[in-house]
Amino acid sequence: MAYASGGGSSLECVVIGDLNNDTNMDIVLANYGTNNVGILFGYGNGNFENKMMLNTGSNSHPTSIAIGDFNGDSVVDIAVANYGTKQVVMMRGYENRTFQSQTSEGISFDSRPLAMASDDFNNDKRSEIVIAYNGRDNVDIFVAYNRDSFIKQIRYSVGSFPYSIAIGDFNNDTRLDIVVANYYSNDVSVLLGYENSSFAKETRYSVGSSPLSVAIGDFNNDSRLDIVVANWRSNDVSVLLGYVNGSFAKETRYSVGSSPSSVAIGDFNNDTRLDIVVANSDSNDVSVLLGYENGSFAKETRYSVGSSPSSVAIGDFNNDTRPDIVVAKPGSNEVSVLLGYGNGSFATATNCSVGSNPQSVAVSDFNNDTQLDIVVANGDSSDLSVLLGYGNGSFAKEIRYLVGSFPQSVAIGDFNNDTRLDIVVANYFSNDVSVLLGYENGSFAKETRYLVGTYPTSVAIGDFNNDTRLDIVVANYFSND
Repeated sequence: MAYASGGGSSLECVVIGDLNNDTNMDIVLANYGTNNVGILFGYGNGNFENKMMLNTGSNSHPTSIAIGDFNGDSVVDIAVANYGTKQVVMMRGYENRTFQSQTSEGISFDSRPLAMASDDFNNDKRSEIVIAYNGRDNVDIFVAYNRDSFIKQIRYSVGSFPYSIAIGDFNNDTRLDIVVANYYSNDVSVLLGYENSSFAKETRYSVGSSPLSVAIGDFNNDSRLDIVVANWRSNDVSVLLGYVNGSFAKETRYSVGSSPSSVAIGDFNNDTRLDIVVANSDSNDVSVLLGYENGSFAKETRYSVGSSPSSVAIGDFNNDTRPDIVVAKPGSNEVSVLLGYGNGSFATATNCSVGSNPQSVAVSDFNNDTQLDIVVANGDSSDLSVLLGYGNGSFAKEIRYLVGSFPQSVAIGDFNNDTRLDIVVANYFSNDVSVLLGYENGSFAKETRYLVGTYPTSVAIGDFNNDTRLDIVVANYFSND
């Protein structure tokens, strides 16, 4: 039995599936020559109803089709790869056997999409698509989300050479926002978030010279997030107090050590006011600035750590309810741990060996034993060091995991909702991020890579679209986004 696909249609692809939930198989056809998609609804006895035609646009030349529930409404949708326009568009399915073409222009590519398939790769009950291209040696996976389209990565312009990124809700609208420290333009970019996980155009705020690191917290207890930035060349930190609408006051500067490279926030003296710690690369120490109730800070106190500290993080490593400090030191391929006394002062540093040229450090409990552990991104050895904590301020010997080329920033979160913490790393020279899923015993699976912009320097995580799944945001140094 034959069914005509139309004169001059030049049929390129045939896909079979139940489009209307009647348990009968239907047929979807990609008609390259006539720029449309044909549907034959099945009766279940080997016969089919006359076809429905869906226009794909002038000179679109559809070559491949994938079907799946892309928007989570339990109705099958159709994705079409258009060779002529270098786009993939979606046709949303409805229960009455009709389909509506997506109003957006879809996803555009530099190369022509050639083949496409669909399945639920991330177990979110929505189908994703994987696409192969003509003349390229890679495939792309695009994740579907609730507004009936797909996303791989979205770029937002910021200042010159963005170096560090942090996430928080700056305007108290329950949507996450982004702040980026821009090294060459001597400012920070603030991008307020929309409900659909997109972001408004940046607003810039001047800070000190060559900002390298940014962190956020409520310094004056007004329920509004504030910003602190470590300024490499001016040897100080800039504090910008936040307003309720997501804007910020003019910076206030505080002197720290020589070449501050990283900043973190915690309450070091248990007075319910946030304090600041800064890693000073050229003076080989950390600066601690205790906070006052009005959002200002006391003069720094220095603690020697040695060997060019590049990154600092905070956690309670000996379970005494007092925050401690850990610092990554590229000069000696170590991390230094400074145990806190609870009055804002700290003990002498103790050292643990890690990989070559450690760039970034983060802390969390990877093996669910209630003891904090450490992960370090090692630039020159292109790997991670994981040090499991004993709970007394000491740590087991490092375990290494390979990642991309020159990992520069590391963050921690549960990406697959299995209650086990995972790791994401920004790889500076390979222009990608590595995701390592965690096991219950504190070990990690082999990395999975995802391409990002040029020279990624900082990575952060948050749920930007309120779907209870963590997302990733990356600052790309050379592409200024």
